[in-house]
Amino acid sequence: MLKVLIGCETSGIVRDAFLARGHDAWSCDLLPADTPTNRHIQDDIRNVLHDDWDLLAVMHPPCTRLCNSGVRWLTQPPKGRTLEEMWNELEAAAKLFSACWNASHIPCRAIENPVMHKHAKTRITNYRPPAQSVQPWQFATDPLGPDNERKRTCLWTENLPKLIPTGTLDGKCARDNVHKAPPSPDRWKIRSKFFPGIAAAMAHLWGDHALQVRQHLAA
Repeated sequence: MLKVLIGCETSGIVRDAFLARGHDAWSCDLLPADTPTNRHIQDDIRNVLHDDWDLLAVMHPPCTRLCNSGVRWLTQPPKGRTLEEMWNELEAAAKLFSACWNASHIPCRAIENPVMHKHAKTRITNYRPPAQSVQPWQFATDPLGPDNERKRTCLWTENLPKLIPTGTLDGKCARDNVHKAPPSPDRWKIRSKFFPGIAAAMAHLWGDHALQVRQHLAA
């Protein structure tokens, strides 16, 4: 059994996938869990990084200022915001990513994020390109199921293998609901949603690999 921390998650989708595999899994976020649970830590993830975790998976870090799709706001801020606020938020997001990415005391680490712009890359300590990118539909088996969506997901990993698609679909009928979500107070949450198929693949492949890593380190 591994001790697994799922950072920046309120839905519990990834946490519950690791729990289903028998691991001691916890989610952590500044916000409360979407549904009541005793497996959620409401705190800044940086405050719990040193609690002897075997695997860290930061699945939904604040990405609005890091991702390519939002780079335009660094030159022309949205209505009611200032350039200084945009750049300050970029710095804060880069520091959070850096803290998790460089948590070298945790043997196995993964961080999910969209494609980054150049300003984000230069602010992340020890930045390197993502190990892979996947689409939710690659892990879908039901055209009407929750995984049959288009959303390029980049994965930065340390000491973890690349995910292997487990789906049976070809992406031709994949929906585009995430990118086409209309403006609303909850749009950020809709766009940051995660998918059970990818979560299950992570728990299976990464969980088994991290167990091997822990056994090797203990030998």
